Amino acid sequence: MSRVPSPASLAEMSSGPVADSRSHTQIQVVKFSHMWTISNFSICPQEMGEFIQSSTFSSEANDQLKWCLRVYPKGKNEESKDYVSLYLILLSCPKSELWAKFKMSILNDKGEETRNFKSPKANRFVQGKDWGYKKFILRDVLLNEDYRFVPDDKLTLFCEVNMVQDSVTISGQNHRKMVKVPECQLANELGGLWENSWFTDCCFCVAGQEFQAHKAILAARSPVFRAMFGHVMQESITNRVEIIDMEPGVFKDMMCFIYMGKAPNLDKMADGLLAAADKYALERLKVMCEEVLSSQLSVENAAEMLTLADFHSADQLKTQAVDFINSHAEDVMETEGWQAMVASNPSLVTELYCSLASAQGCCLGPPRKRLKQS
Repeated sequence: MSRVPSPASLAEMSSGPVADSRSHTQIQVVKFSHMWTISNFSICPQEMGEFIQSSTFSSEANDQLKWCLRVYPKGKNEESKDYVSLYLILLSCPKSELWAKFKMSILNDKGEETRNFKSPKANRFVQGKDWGYKKFILRDVLLNEDYRFVPDDKLTLFCEVNMVQDSVTISGQNHRKMVKVPECQLANELGGLWENSWFTDCCFCVAGQEFQAHKAILAARSPVFRAMFGHVMQESITNRVEIIDMEPGVFKDMMCFIYMGKAPNLDKMADGLLAAADKYALERLKVMCEEVLSSQLSVENAAEMLTLADFHSADQLKTQAVDFINSHAEDVMETEGWQAMVASNPSLVTELYCSLASAQGCCLGPPRKRLKQS
C-alpha cells in the first residue's frame, strides 16, 4: 500500500528562505525643530569669528538635553569670511554622547524653506560639540537686493533634528507566519456615507446649497447638534436646518471633519472654520484652527487675529496674538487693523495694554515721585 504524500507546508511552498527564529530591532528616533529669527541682520556688529546664539531649546521627550543654534554673520574663520556660517550645538547632555541627524534651512519672504542643508548621516554629539556648515550661504547672496532671504531685514532660520533615543530588539520563534491585520478604514467608510449621501435622514441648506447628512453621526460628534435633534425643535421635526451665517465651502470642510476627522482646506479657511467649530462645539477642530492661524500671525493681521480669538474664546490663539503684539507693538499700532480694534473693542485694547505693561514692568523701574507744590 503506497503512502499519500502530505501537502507541502506554507514555509516549504515559499520561494524565499525561512528561518527557525527571527528578531527585529527598532531604532527609536525623536524629532523636534526650532525656528530662530534675527532682526536687522544686515547691520550685525559681529566681526569674522564672532557669533550670535539663539535661545536654548529641547524636545518634549527629553528636556534634559539643551540645544542652540549659532550663526557667524561674517564667517567662522578666514576661509569662510565671505559666507554666513551656521552650527547646531549640544549645550547640555546627561549622557556621554548621542547621535543625531539635522537639517538647516532659511525661510524666505513667503515662509518657504530654501537653502536646505541636510547631514548625510547621523553625527556624534557630545556636550559642547557643534556640527554645521562653515559656508552655509554667501553673505552677498543672502543680502541680495530682492530681500527674499531677509524680508524686512529679518533672517529666519529653521532647524530640524532627528535624535536617536533608544533601540529595542524583539525576538521570537518563527512557528508560523504573522497575521497581518488591515488598517482601520472607519474614517474613509464614514466619509463614503457623507460623500455619496447614503441613508441620510436630514438636510442642511447653506446659502442656497443643500447637503444631506446623518443625525446620529452629527449628534455623536457635536453636543450642539445632539441638542438640536434631541429636543422638540423645528429642526428635529422637519429634519431640515437652515444655516445663514456660514459659507458653503466652510460648511463642507466642517462636515468632512465631523465624518473623517480632517478638514481638507484648513490652511485656507481656518478663520471661517474657527467660527464654525466654536458655534458647534467642535473643540479639536477649534484647536486645529488656532494652530494654523498662530502660524500665520504677522504685523498686518495681528490685531484682527486677536479680535477673532477674543470673539470665539480661542484662548491659545489669543495668547499667541498678545505675545506677538507685545513683541511688535510699534509696528502693529500703525496698521488699519489696530485702528479698527481701538474703535470697536476698547476693552480688548485695555487688556492688551495691561499685558504689555506687565511684560515690560521689569524694565520700567520704580515710579517717579511727584514734586510737592509749594
